[in-house]
Amino acid sequence: MGAVSYLNTKPLLYGIENSPVIQEIALVTEYPAKIADMLLNDQIDIGLVPVAIIPKMREFYINTRFCIGSNGPVASVCLFSELPLTEIDTVLLDYESRTSVALVKILLKKYWNLNPKYEPAGPDFIGRIKGRTAALVIGDRALQLRPVTRYIFDLGEAWKKMTGLPFVYAAWVSNKQLDKQWVDRFDQANAYGLQNIQKVLEDSFSPVIDLQSYYRDFLSYELDEDKKKGLALFLKMLADKE
Repeated sequence: MGAVSYLNTKPLLYGIENSPVIQEIALVTEYPAKIADMLLNDQIDIGLVPVAIIPKMREFYINTRFCIGSNGPVASVCLFSELPLTEIDTVLLDYESRTSVALVKILLKKYWNLNPKYEPAGPDFIGRIKGRTAALVIGDRALQLRPVTRYIFDLGEAWKKMTGLPFVYAAWVSNKQLDKQWVDRFDQANAYGLQNIQKVLEDSFSPVIDLQSYYRDFLSYELDEDKKKGLALFLKMLADKE
């Protein structure tokens, strides 16, 4: 099993690591794009993966009632810039991302009506955010940039304004159909983590954001009907773009 090692996954991982289901799995944590590649290459059976990889899978199953989502601003998936969007000519794309890379391209074209140049970015790209060059940054590094960047364009907020729907960044996706009883136990483990956010807060700290607010006001973990609609629309836009 693969999962992301960001602050946004801590509630789900707390539940998994503190439930009997942990005895049934070998858990690997990595950044999202790496977990995506592992699932595509059959190195793992299930992962909390960027949903943008779903069209690339020969066979896929979305498991559990939970995901990494937002119903408005998400705080940790943003476009950062020294200048207003209309003055940007280049956007660096976070190497750790898959879904957010696709999302920022959709939003720049369909919501902001802009067509900048895109550049894949390596690990040292944060220092290149200057002048007319902006960058898509995700996860904990995005949270760290918020206090020190002049212009911040939140992709969750922009998607909500454009579509009226929440957004799903990652879901528990498997490359084969899994035993239903195991999925039920795994679902309960995820739920346990979300029921014990206070325990997660006791073991976690961020100098740049109030984690209680981050988990309560920005992230939304339930894969409800509106999120499924948002996910379906995103996948349709991905297909149309291709």
